[in-house]
Amino acid sequence: MTSERSRTETNPTHSVTLLTRSGCGLCVTALEQLRVICGDFGIEPDSIDVDEVAGTDPGLRAEFGDRLPVVLLDGREHSYFDVDEPRLRADLRR
Repeated sequence: MTSERSRTETNPTHSVTLLTRSGCGLCVTALEQLRVICGDFGIEPDSIDVDEVAGTDPGLRAEFGDRLPVVLLDGREHSYFDVDEPRLRADLRR
């Protein structure tokens, strides 16, 4: 029988994206945290600089630019400023 964690590690069902901005110290810390947390689930977190994509996706910067970093789980806002590790781990298990 395969455990839930093993299944998740071999077949990730979630996506995790960090919205960032160049020069943001909180963003660097959040990405480091996400790499560790997501690594436990076999997921590689993505990172998007809201200023770099503003030309093609101005909505990201308009919506999230004043509260970076923002963690998106499956494309929806999960947390901002800090990574909510207990909640993220619980949600990644689902």
